[in-house]
Parts: sequence; C-alpha cells; structure tokens
Amino acid sequence: MKLEAVRIPPRLRGFEARDAQQVFDVTLAGAQVAAIEASDRPARGTLLSALVDAHAHIDKNYTVREVGAAEGNLFVAIARMAEHRAHWTAGALRVRMERALQEAWRAGTRALRTHLDWNSAEAPLSLAVFEELRAQWHGRIELQFVALTPLDLFADREAGERIARSVQRAGGALGAFVYRNEGIVSKLGRVLDLAQDHQLALDFHVDEGLDPEATGLRTIAQLVIARGLHGRVVCGHACSLSVQRDAAAKDTLGLCRQAGLHLVALPTTNLYLQGAWDHTPVPRGITRIREAAALGLRASLATDNVQDAFYPYGSYDLVETFGLGVQVAHLAPASDWLDAITVSPAKALGLGWDGRIAQGCPADLVLLAATDEYQLLDAHGRRRTVIRSGRPLEKSE
Repeated sequence: MKLEAVRIPPRLRGFEARDAQQVFDVTLAGAQVAAIEASDRPARGTLLSALVDAHAHIDKNYTVREVGAAEGNLFVAIARMAEHRAHWTAGALRVRMERALQEAWRAGTRALRTHLDWNSAEAPLSLAVFEELRAQWHGRIELQFVALTPLDLFADREAGERIARSVQRAGGALGAFVYRNEGIVSKLGRVLDLAQDHQLALDFHVDEGLDPEATGLRTIAQLVIARGLHGRVVCGHACSLSVQRDAAAKDTLGLCRQAGLHLVALPTTNLYLQGAWDHTPVPRGITRIREAAALGLRASLATDNVQDAFYPYGSYDLVETFGLGVQVAHLAPASDWLDAITVSPAKALGLGWDGRIAQGCPADLVLLAATDEYQLLDAHGRRRTVIRSGRPLEKSE
C-alpha cells in the first residue's frame, strides 16, 4: 500500500528531511512503514501516527442523562457521580466502556489511559470490567488504567497499601485527586512512597480549579526531583497555573521540566467546569501549554470526560479535542502541535513506539484529508482514513 503526496508534520518525523520538504510518499509493507520518499506533488492529506489518549474516564461516560450536567461546579459533579456510582453494575459499566472504546478505535486511537474512580481501600467494580476489556481489545487499543483516589485517603496507611497492591497486581498506575489538601506534602509523600515500594507509575489530577493558591503541581515536582522519579509522573489539568503570577508559574514549570513531568491539558471538561457561569468567563480552564513548551516541556491534549456530569458533551475523537485546544490555547501554527495527540502522550504513557513516523515503524496511522494546517480544524480536513497494521480500518474489520 502506498500513501502518495502526504504531509508529515515535522514533530512527527522520525527521519531526516530537507527543511523545505513537506510532502512525502509513504510505502507500507505488511504491518510496517517500508519507505518514506520526498514527493514534488501537491499535498493530498496529512499523515499522523495513530492517536494516543492520555486521560479519559470510560467508567462514568454517557451518564449525563441520568445525573444531569453540573454546569461549572466541579464538586457538584463529583457528588452527583458518587451517588450514581453506588448503583453501578458490571453490565452497565461494560456497555459504557465498550461504547467508548469502539468510538475511540474508529477515530484512530491506538492507546488510551482511563482513570477509574477508586474511593476506598477495596478495588472498584470497574477494575474487573476494565481487565476483561483490556484482554478483549489487545492488539487494537492498548489500554492502561489509573486508580483515581482522593489524596486524603492515603492518610490511612493500611488503605493506601491495599490500593497500591491492587494496582500493582492489575498492572496499573497509582493516582490521586490533589487540590488544596491539608498536609499536602506528607500525603503526597506517602503516595510517592507507595509508588516506589511497588514500582508503580504515577498519574495525578492536580489543581483542577482557578484558585491561584493551589500549588499541588509545584509540590509534586519538588517531591519528584527529591525522590529521583524523573519521567515517571503524569499531571493532568493544572488549571490553577493559568491564574498565577507569570514569574511563579514559570518557576513551577521550570521545576516540572527538571522533574520530567508529563503535563496533560483537558480543554473540553475544564472549559466547561472552570470560569464563571453567571457572566461570560474571562479566566479559562487551560494550563500554560505554550509557556511549558518554551521550556522544553511538550504537553498532551486528551479527552477527559464524555457526556457525564463533568462534561455533558463530547466524544472520543482526539482530532476534535485537538481543534478546541488549538483555539483556546492559541496554539499556532496548528500543525506544529499535532505531537500533543501523538508523540507527547505516547511518551507520557511509556508506549513502546513514541509515535514518530519512520522507516520500520508500525503502520498504525491516521490519514487526514487536510492538505494544510488551515484545514486541520474544519469538517472536511478532519475526515480521515484510519490505517491499522497497514490496512484501512474498514477493510481490516
């Protein structure tokens, strides 16, 4: 199979090319890319590696019709979902989670990390369903999970130990919801102790609000540096960073870079939850993506919530999420930021392939109809051919 005259964004190239060269012919042989050659013809599309969703919640998606939309109130959403979660069944979870995976698969996603609500020492019902689906989807979407636990629960040492053991057994990452907690340093220290003791990766929900006094991200970076856990920690949201003074935010981002943190921005949910609902909002719930990049820290864009109390709209199409992120964070030129849904999240999740397109890489690709960056956000440009193991998806199924 040959993909003729396609643009490959520079940050997705794993090969050398002349500075002015933008268009290439890509030959696929079996499940790999066999050759990449310069083309002198006009572009016929934009080629990406298959997409990577670094932050989702497939346990509670598609529940908004039952719980209602929280309309900008994070803690109302948390309370509503807690009430709803008490009535979850394995059957209902499986239907919702399977629907999410089918949608992500058809949109071109090759790997997805979901957070599972984990509010006690006991493993949640969703974990067993997740493990079944992970086995069923092996070879199509690489699935990972994070235990999303209230940070305060780790003050109970026995509970923390039991959570860590369950996460280790199931091959997941340890996580926590961090936002202006009392004793934040000692509690985060306990989470890092558990991660080191059980050889677990870490993934935090941190500073998901617009309080400039929320400095969980900074604390995590400092602890990671002190513990020598460089590159093993993901931090999602970090909304409060956007409303802090420039100097303080830059200093925090410098620590994040030193710690090798992976930042994940969630534009859909945080634009919906953060900011005013009684008038047009001025502060927006997006972290400082461009300032982080200026320091060498390339953030990811991810789905987060879909049709639940936290965000009542949306889908598992990362290209649409990318388009929103480009607009609200002023990411320009847009094609320079396509690593936010490919290369950056692949590194954050520790995938075997970093998402750079090169001879010999997997032929798991997404060919967008967009012929230049200005079409990346329009309906025609988002049309795509999903290629898995060298074959278009509609032919491979």
